[in-house]
Amino acid sequence: MACRGIRCLVAERSERSFGMPSTRLLDQLTDSLRVRRYSPRTIEAYSAWVRRYVQFHGMRHPRELDAVGVRDFLSHLSHSRGGVAASTQNQAMAAILFLYREVLGVPMGPPQGIQPAKRSHHVPTVLSAREVSRVLQAMEGTPRIMASLLYGSGLRLTECCSLRVKDLDLERGEVVVRSGKGGRDRRTMLPAALVPVLRIHLAKVHRLHERDLLAGHGAVALPDGLARKLPAAAREFAWQWVFPAARRYVDAEGDCVRRHHIHATVLQRAVTEAARALQLPHRVSCHTFRHSFATHLMEAGYDIRTVQELLGHRDVSTTMIYTHVLNRGGLGVRSPLDEPDLSRRPVQSKQGDSGNRRRR
Repeated sequence: MACRGIRCLVAERSERSFGMPSTRLLDQLTDSLRVRRYSPRTIEAYSAWVRRYVQFHGMRHPRELDAVGVRDFLSHLSHSRGGVAASTQNQAMAAILFLYREVLGVPMGPPQGIQPAKRSHHVPTVLSAREVSRVLQAMEGTPRIMASLLYGSGLRLTECCSLRVKDLDLERGEVVVRSGKGGRDRRTMLPAALVPVLRIHLAKVHRLHERDLLAGHGAVALPDGLARKLPAAAREFAWQWVFPAARRYVDAEGDCVRRHHIHATVLQRAVTEAARALQLPHRVSCHTFRHSFATHLMEAGYDIRTVQELLGHRDVSTTMIYTHVLNRGGLGVRSPLDEPDLSRRPVQSKQGDSGNRRRR
């Protein structure tokens, strides 16, 4: 109700006060983002920030506000409830500036006194191979298979959830990630240990798809207008989700009954519960498996460029963070104290040495 209220209010003010077309502002924002090929998650995030911006200013239309209004909103984010993360504040500013620049046609840069927040660089949490094995063994069913792919293939959470049957090559041992972060495709390995498990899992998915077809459904959502180019592809098994949801839904746009892929929170909850049950001394999330994948490959001697390609990083500097967590000390450098000549000598304090001299 709140969302519809904002849309209606913005639309009414646009028509009545500013001579804008009757298309609602949030719809205009969504259309502009889609034309520029922004990802669905970015579109959702930008729309949410515009809603919060309008709500913060008492439902006033953004045209009534200027750079001062933007600055006040960003200052509120940085101070309220202990402040938000730097990346969150930067995303909010990017969303609002996009609204003014691309939708309202009002050129606007960062408000005076507000610059992009400097992001902190944190060392990622990495599990040992034994800890990864314990967490996976504490899980079961589909979440266990998905978590195994996160670690065995280095997938991101959303990449794993949105895998389609055609993206798995069980014979060649490959996984094709379609439209990953930044809209880039890439290939990564498929662990041989998962091939038998995935064959059994895909057989179950195939039977579920056949039941959907018999019920008159079974058409999956297709990307990039493929539903118009390949009308029959939506019901082909190759395009179905590897990890389909348990329930079907009604597509709001086409009024068609479909089955979406499993929601990310299902896997997130399963990983959190498994780590909590094991009482691990780390905060374990789904992304921890990806960090562990990269670190363990580099510990095994694989070069950083290979790891970069498997992870899908645009810049090798992003991959270099894993050199800080290799199991060979800081930055993978051996401490001089561990040299053979020194490691055999006992370490004594200065106070103990002076006491010995006085006794002598």
